[in-house]
This record gives sequence, C-alpha cells and structure tokens, in this order.
Amino acid sequence: MNFETIKLENYRNNNDQNFNPSIDYENKQSNEYDPFKERNIKNPTTNIDTLAHLLKAIIGTGILSLPCAFRSCGLGLGILSTIVISFMSSYCAHTLVQSAHILYYKTKKSQMSYADVAETALSVGPTALKKFGKTARYVVDVGLFVSHFGTCTAYIVIVAKNIKDVLDYHQGGDHADVRVIIIILLLPLLFLTWIPDLKYLAPVSIIANIFMLTSLLTIFYWLTKDLITSDKIVRDGFNWIGIDETNDISWYSKYSQTFSIIIFSVGSIGIVMPLENKMKSPKNFVGPLGVLSQGTILFTFIYMTIGILGYLYNPKATEPIITLEMPMNADYWNSLMAQAVRILIALSVFCSFCLQFFISLGVSWIWIKDRFSKNKIIANYGLRISLVLSNVFLAIVFPDVLLLLNFVGGFGGSILGLFIPVLIETMTHWDDDSHWRILRHLKNLVIMFVAILAFYFATADSIRDIKNKFIQGKE
Repeated sequence: MNFETIKLENYRNNNDQNFNPSIDYENKQSNEYDPFKERNIKNPTTNIDTLAHLLKAIIGTGILSLPCAFRSCGLGLGILSTIVISFMSSYCAHTLVQSAHILYYKTKKSQMSYADVAETALSVGPTALKKFGKTARYVVDVGLFVSHFGTCTAYIVIVAKNIKDVLDYHQGGDHADVRVIIIILLLPLLFLTWIPDLKYLAPVSIIANIFMLTSLLTIFYWLTKDLITSDKIVRDGFNWIGIDETNDISWYSKYSQTFSIIIFSVGSIGIVMPLENKMKSPKNFVGPLGVLSQGTILFTFIYMTIGILGYLYNPKATEPIITLEMPMNADYWNSLMAQAVRILIALSVFCSFCLQFFISLGVSWIWIKDRFSKNKIIANYGLRISLVLSNVFLAIVFPDVLLLLNFVGGFGGSILGLFIPVLIETMTHWDDDSHWRILRHLKNLVIMFVAILAFYFATADSIRDIKNKFIQGKE
C-alpha cells in the first residue's frame, strides 16, 4: 500500500479551532445547497486521473507479500480471501465517502477529511453519543499515525533484507547483519525526510514508481516463465484450503496473517477522502461503476495473479516477500535479474518511505504544534528526527517483515478500514426511518464483529510472535 497521493494540506480540511460540528444541522440543511458546486479546487482531477492515482497508491509494497499470504491458507482459500477482503475493504471505503456526501449537505461543508467525517457523524448520531465526536476524531488520528508509522518501520526492514541478500550472495555466505544495514540506513533516511514539503517529492515519487513497476514486471516474467517451462505445476506442499497431507488444518492458526497481509495490501481507506476532495466530479467516485469500483476490480485481479503465481512457484517457501525467493545462484542472466530486482525494490521502497513518513509527521505535528509558538521550524525538524530514530530503533528491535505487516494490517485494516467506516454510516443514517434501517444496522454489526475478531487475533498473534522470536528466542 502506497499513500503518495495524500498531501498534508488535505489531511485535515478544517482548522481545529474553527471546526465545530455540534450545530443545528436541520436548520442548516437546504435543498438548494450543492456542496460539490461550492468547491473551489485548483486543478481538479478527472475520473481517469483519480483512477490512476488510486491504483498508484494501492499497488505498492504489499503485493510482494501476497504469495506468503496464500501459503498461510492454501491456494483456493487465498483466492477467495483476496476477493472477499478486497470487496469488504472497498465496500467500507464506499460507505465512508457516501456518508461524507450526506454530511456535506447537513453541515454545508464542501470537503472533509476522514477525521472530520468521523467527528461529524458522531455529532449527528444518537444524543448519548454526540459527546464522543472528538473521541472519534482522536481514534482516527491515532489509527492513521500508528498505521503509517508501522508501515515506515516495515519499509526499513524490507530495504535492509533485500540489500542483505545481495551482499550475502557476493560474500558467499550469511555474513551481512540486517541490523547493521538498518543502522547504516539511518543517515540517508534523515536526509530524505528533511525535504521541506511533500510537493518537492514529485521526482522521488516518479523514481519509486518506475523502480516498482520495473520490478513487478520482472517478477511477473520470472514467475510466468517458471510456470510455463516447468513440467510440474502442482509442487510439494500444494494445498487448496490449508490442509496438508497429514490432514493437519494449518490455515486456522495462520489465517490472521493472511487477513493482515491482504488488507494491508488492498486497503485504501486512508486515501479515499483526499482523492474524493480533489475530484472534479466527486459523485463519480462511488457507485457500482464508480472510480473506486473500477480500481477495486483492477487491483484485485493484479494481486490475485501475483499471489497465485508466487504460491505455485514454491508452496513451501518461508520468505516474507517474493523478491527474496528469486534464486541468485542460477545461471548468469537469472542471477543478474534476481539481484537487479532486489536492488530496485530496495530503492523503490526507500524512496517511498518519505511518502509514508509525511502522513505520520502530519498527524503528530497537529498534536504538538500549538506548544511551540516560537521556533516552529526547529520543532518540526526535531519531530522529524525523533520519528526517524524511532522507526530505525523499532526496525532494529523487530527486523521481521511479517510481524510488522501483521500488526499494521490487523490494526489499521480492521479498525480504520472496516470498523470505523460502518460506524460512521450507522451514525449518519441513525434517524433514517426507512425499511432499510434494520438491515443496514444488522449488516454493519456483522462487519464490526468481523473487524473486532480480526483485530483481536492479529494483535494476539503479533504479541505471541514478539514473545517467541524476540524475548524467548524461539522461531
């Protein structure tokens, strides 16, 4: 998942001091008010532009771990899970945007961020919940910060592991220490995050996209060539639903990993409001044939393809990302290709680090900026240094890609991606007395239950893995 289309100025559309949703909505609502005509946007994006931004934002690093997600549950269950989780994630993004459109009319606002929508929805809900509007904003803020901060840490580990693989190959053994590489990355990361504003990252973004696209096409070529030239498509360890030859139901204990990786990869909840806020025709973003639906179909197909091919290549592989499975001890050209992909992925993820970093920076800066009436620039750069140091420290302590993805996907995907959007929809439609009300509430309760289960199991598994791998030294 790549959030490069988010800009800091779009993170919060309303000034903290001036934004007060606790007003008389019924008196403000007017049939003549059109929030979309009231927007004043410089260079608004077309439907095609928005679709391109959506795909560019979602198709990122997470796709490299899809084969690992399939191995955790079997090919058939992996395909089904990718379709279902992608649909659920997209559906919840739809409900968020549709709820925002209703709240635009109620509040006479033409734009809102995710946090704005959450606060406003609670403020127009049941009387007993109106006081929790600020709490809802805080939960969204914290969720966005944790998700993006965790993603930054995972990016550092991915870069280090790809570099380590290439160094080990040339040194003829397991000599490079991934933690030493992470420490060496600290200085370049500091320089990268000192770029003053996100708008200056356009060249870095272009480079990252080129490297990622080149790597993905190379990986697709390698996996397809292996499948075509192999005389054995079904290889040792293959299963459909995570049941091996000993009838051991292995998918049950590993499914939280499958869920977390997939929802981390396909999750779009953090970018839907910034994208919608920039559109020339915002109503075209949602709907059965809207931009979001088109993007969901495309990226679901791409993710399934990589997941299937990567799984068929080696159902018993243990590497967290597909690049680490490419053999470097093969013939000259295949070895060169494997090394090139690792280097390109490392460079792409390194360049993308800052794009993720600016989101966590934007959220945390809002929390502390009022404490620094003077020397705001020094305070801002001090915060940048502190965040990078914290990312590097966590990467050194927990240099495990799957552990980090499991946590980020389980927390961000389940709470931000599933639970809060349907809660917002429930609050937005609370006074709706149509015959759909009960069905809507029941549907949302089911999604909330799934989100809570996903959060619980993903968090529990992450804590267990931390205890086993890094405290007790077990694998």
